[in-house]
Amino acid sequence: MNQPAPLPLRDIHLPGPVSWWPPAPGWWLLGGLLLALAVLIVWWLRRRRRLRLAAVTLARRELEAIEADHKAGVVPEEIVQRLSVLLRRVSISLFPRDQTAGLTGRQWLEFLDQPLQRPAFSGGPGRLLAEAPYRPSVPAEEIAPLLDLTREWLAAVSRQRGEGRE
Repeated sequence: MNQPAPLPLRDIHLPGPVSWWPPAPGWWLLGGLLLALAVLIVWWLRRRRRLRLAAVTLARRELEAIEADHKAGVVPEEIVQRLSVLLRRVSISLFPRDQTAGLTGRQWLEFLDQPLQRPAFSGGPGRLLAEAPYRPSVPAEEIAPLLDLTREWLAAVSRQRGEGRE
């Protein structure tokens, strides 16, 4: 009988190794989510820093208004009260509320000393904040050092909070 002609068959070839590029759709999705998360975190940190710096900027403007009122002859007791309210508002804006809102007396002054790293409030002109409500009158010459100390405290807090410390 007739033998058929041999067929030109080749041996079985395995496919090449799987390339790492392009990645599978799941990796694209994961990369996109990570990128979106990174952008969101950067936006949130910048926004938080901007809000904190805005609080300090507004406090500086308020301090300028208080200084102008002091120069205009407003009674020292009112100036001390306004400075105390200003410091309290800024502290509550920049620091955790449960850490600052309940502080009074010596503890409050020691808290205000922390950014300055010296006892300017608890042992210096800042004592006036705690003592003024109990004095019959406040001498006008004690207000200028307190105004300077408040300005210094705002600068120290601005530097400290600008570094992102919590």
